[in-house]
Amino acid sequence: MGYGNLARGVECAVLSSGDMALRAVFTRRDPAVVRTRSGAPVVEAARAGEYGDEIDVMVLCGGSASDLPEQTPRAAAMFDVVDSFDTHALIEEHFHRVDEAARGGGHAALIACGWDPGLFSMQRMLSAAVLPRGRDYTFWGRGVSQGHSDAVRRVPGVRDARQYTVPVRKAVDAVRAGKDPELTVRQKHTRECYVVPEEGADLGAIREAIVSMPHYFSDYDTTVKFITAEEMERDHRGMPHGGFVIRSGVTGMEGEHRQLIEYSLKLDSNPEFTGSVLAACARAVYRKRREGAVGCFTMADVTLAELSEKTGKKLRALL
Repeated sequence: MGYGNLARGVECAVLSSGDMALRAVFTRRDPAVVRTRSGAPVVEAARAGEYGDEIDVMVLCGGSASDLPEQTPRAAAMFDVVDSFDTHALIEEHFHRVDEAARGGGHAALIACGWDPGLFSMQRMLSAAVLPRGRDYTFWGRGVSQGHSDAVRRVPGVRDARQYTVPVRKAVDAVRAGKDPELTVRQKHTRECYVVPEEGADLGAIREAIVSMPHYFSDYDTTVKFITAEEMERDHRGMPHGGFVIRSGVTGMEGEHRQLIEYSLKLDSNPEFTGSVLAACARAVYRKRREGAVGCFTMADVTLAELSEKTGKKLRALL
């Protein structure tokens, strides 16, 4: 559902998977003006319900700010679905709305799939299970956040935007040194917004709308820089990102031994990587549904084997 950067990443991932096929792309735009790179048919979003018998999993590729809160419950009533909802503070609310819709329709839904929330969530869970006496730290960037960039683009007067999340080096160094600092969200990251305004837009109003946006920017030191469309094309075409999760803990009778677990990502293309995670999650929700599962799930409920294209025998031999 949708055909932006994330959907094109899912498309690439599906084409690279031996057990999947892309049946259709659904769009709110005029299907006649949308051309998929794979040649998959493009269908008006309003007609999605006609494809209930032809689709195993619907992958929802909208934004978390305003698309997925409405799209996912609506789709989960008709299909098994996967989404990448990433507004951490609202995941529980989103979960219950989707769970009610999925159960009502007899379907399975896997939400908040990506790398954070998603792979990083799984890593935090695993690390805390292994090192119960410890503390988690998560850092993102420096890189382009798709969800935050989408949120900025929806501010009135904004023509285009990119948002970069930047770790605070002093905080990262303290964690890696095993100092276990108490850090607020403001102390861990800063945010940089590059905005192309519409002609005649009120720049002050745009800046205030961004820096005061709850769940996205209000808790961070946020810089808003206004640039031209030419500068955006020249300097901000790529969509790199990454980050790392650190679990700092102790073992031993007196906690005398310090242990550190770190899991990191370095991504040339955030949407293509996130699309790859969504494709793997589509496989998992398909398998769950075939086992009779209904309702809403997160990646905490998914086994690693459910994500893999390989058989159990192959996994045992390789891993």
